[in-house]
Amino acid sequence: MAVFPATFSTFISPQTASFAGKPSSSSSSFSLRLLHPTNVRMVPAMTQATASKTETGSRKPRGIMKPRRVSPEMQALVGVPEIPRTEVLKRIWDHIKEHNLQDPDNKRVIICDEKLKKIFADKDRIGFLEIARLINPHFL
Repeated sequence: MAVFPATFSTFISPQTASFAGKPSSSSSSFSLRLLHPTNVRMVPAMTQATASKTETGSRKPRGIMKPRRVSPEMQALVGVPEIPRTEVLKRIWDHIKEHNLQDPDNKRVIICDEKLKKIFADKDRIGFLEIARLINPHFL
């Protein structure tokens, strides 16, 4: 099989090249042109100004990360008067694990001791999905 040099020029340069290796002369010969890709997306570069805006330490905590005042019952369990909601959940779970308050048969059920009963509306047993709902009234 013969390979013509004009065939390789199609891949090397964006010039017009002939299919059969003949030079392009008139409109009767077919030619192949390299096309620039049209589906390329430009991505903005990160500058120093945008990098400084996205620093994590410069933003004040918001939402569930913002410290809130808690009720005296909750304060007796967590030990501080102001605490973020996420930290309250961590400390409740630490208390549950430390005192082995999960039901051995069903780990999703929490057996409440006296401190937890004050927070969880005097219930003896609660499901772990109920914890987030039952601590809502304790955030002032």
